[in-house]
Amino acid sequence: MTLARSREAAHLTAAAASGRTSALAARCQRDLQECARNFPELFAAGPFDATLFATVSLANAFGSPWATAKQLRIANRTSLWIFAVDWLIDHEATSQEEIDEIVRGCLAVAYAREPVSHTPLTRFLAAIRDDLAASPLFPSLHTAWRAELERMLGAMAREWQWKQGGEAALPTFEEYLGNADNFGSTLVNVGHWIHSGDPLLIPHLDELLRASGVVQQVLRLLNDLATYERDVGWGDLNALMLGVSRDEVLARVAALTGECRAALEPLRSIRPDESAYLERQIGYSTGFYGLADYWGEL
Repeated sequence: MTLARSREAAHLTAAAASGRTSALAARCQRDLQECARNFPELFAAGPFDATLFATVSLANAFGSPWATAKQLRIANRTSLWIFAVDWLIDHEATSQEEIDEIVRGCLAVAYAREPVSHTPLTRFLAAIRDDLAASPLFPSLHTAWRAELERMLGAMAREWQWKQGGEAALPTFEEYLGNADNFGSTLVNVGHWIHSGDPLLIPHLDELLRASGVVQQVLRLLNDLATYERDVGWGDLNALMLGVSRDEVLARVAALTGECRAALEPLRSIRPDESAYLERQIGYSTGFYGLADYWGEL
């Protein structure tokens, strides 16, 4: 085969793979649109536009292009739910009492208790929890899922408090990066792995969670590099507001990416799908945040 023919074949193969993944994302998007119709109060704000549903679906499809839409259902729905709770805490809540009520309600669902009040947010979370409960892994990994949810909500509440305190209360860059649980990607990952139903994953969960925590920090920083101007306009925090330059953030992204690869090295032959899934999150986000963002306009 000539070099030209070889290149043509490679282009066709790459395009076919991208087409298949895009079709997978389209199927996932329809499910998310149905979720939005079921909980209209959660997704009425302007930033929840059609592009957000599409980009959430694309991110998860390109993270696991070998999956089916059914296999990605929990990852997609959890991602969408995180956008809803992030919006409520970051932009709708006006008091610590409101933040506490949101956190209490969500944790009541996580602990299978009746929340004080049933809200669209807690009902959507309960639907996700019940879907997860159908997995044979849920009894073993319910605690891990609940812990990640609690960490994410605590980190969101902490960032809200930082913003309310004005410039004097702003965190250092290291404190901010240490609060990357507010990004929520590890919660998505734990739910996705529970939904997979593979019991051979359980002995390696701690290693996967450590690698996922590093990936989560990378995604937090990539997001910040892409959304600085929007964050200024919306009154959100961003790493670039905390005394570090863009070059310094890029250097930390590179270092964390290397740390992630090292953490995954012993897992590649044992858990190849999960290892590839985590690395693909970094690769996809590097390309995506170079051109776009998830949120629509206020």
